[in-house]
Amino acid sequence: MNVEAIRSAGPDAADRPQNASGRRLARAAAPATRVLLIQTQAENAGAQEISRLVGAGLAARGYDVHNLFFFRASRSFDQPPNTVYSASRRPGNPLSFARFLLTLGRDIRRTRPDVILTFQHYGNTIGGAVARLAHRAPVIANQVSAKATMAGWLRALDRLMGRLGVFDCITVNSDEMLRDTANYPASYRKRQRHVPHGFDQKHSTLTKDEARQLFGLAVGRVVLGCAARLHPLKQLDAAIRVLPDHPSWTLALAGQGPDEARLRQLATELGVADRVTFIGEISPDEVASFLAALDVFVFPSLAETFGLAAVEAAHAGVPVIANDLPVLREVLAEGEAPAALFVDAADTAALSGAITRVLEEPRLAEQLRHSGQSLKGRYSVDAMVDAYVELIEQARRNATRSRA
Repeated sequence: MNVEAIRSAGPDAADRPQNASGRRLARAAAPATRVLLIQTQAENAGAQEISRLVGAGLAARGYDVHNLFFFRASRSFDQPPNTVYSASRRPGNPLSFARFLLTLGRDIRRTRPDVILTFQHYGNTIGGAVARLAHRAPVIANQVSAKATMAGWLRALDRLMGRLGVFDCITVNSDEMLRDTANYPASYRKRQRHVPHGFDQKHSTLTKDEARQLFGLAVGRVVLGCAARLHPLKQLDAAIRVLPDHPSWTLALAGQGPDEARLRQLATELGVADRVTFIGEISPDEVASFLAALDVFVFPSLAETFGLAAVEAAHAGVPVIANDLPVLREVLAEGEAPAALFVDAADTAALSGAITRVLEEPRLAEQLRHSGQSLKGRYSVDAMVDAYVELIEQARRNATRSRA
């Protein structure tokens, strides 16, 4: 049996007994373990990128992977195979929300998963609760939401669900997340597992000028940029505020979200609207070309649990200026060497000064690029997927013992 045949026969195929000639003994092929990934909205953002990489990695290892999104938030979202949506749009009233919950439960039952992975805070709380009511499969919650992004009642609900065992396992993506829950009950913390995010390499074959022409950006000028959801917690207004004192600087923002109108208004008020380009949402495949167009990646976010976009930019060789958050200092470093310059992004003068340093000090920029290159070894996609394989198999064994 070749490697592909072993893989297609399921995760345990390589362990089957052999006869004297070394050929694997025939037996009825066991169905592949079916894994359901439950995510909130379908869009091209960091959390969705992680679930895409996890799903693709599990499928490559022989798992039968299915994806369920609450609703679709982006027309440009490139859905993975075996994808369903439980609502056509975000439920806007109690009646539509009730219909959504009923459909969600029905979609989970129809899939008949062996293990369920939930993502983001609503994916965990709503998806996890409905999954427990609709099906008996174990639930692995992927907790990647910063506390600032979650309402108090939602944090309390997550804490209660973890404490009561609604989640069989709770993954976190950084040590900072573990510190954030250090005062949670022991029954919650014992379910936690640290699984660092992995990321795809974002290297483009385009030249800087070619990449800029692709996105309609200025050739021959300084281009600052950020790829992020346009949300107030991303503090992208800080990047706009540095432009008035630097007429040669331009800014490119890739992403969509509810803060776009406010950011456009601010750019107009500051007289820099002609130097701010709102590119809109870009696909994972377009990120490499976008990064190739930039001189500096500015990441002024107020709340993160990992900062995937900044890690991708640093590894792609773009000098990163990041808001001085403990979690960003944790993930944007290899050993003692930081892969970003950290600053209080709310201080316009400090942010402007940090950008100026990177542009005018070639040795500093090269230092940041060198440190960024080493991040790939620390955040491997294969290592991330292997960790989920281990958690999935452990959850299945526990579920089997519990039923027995």
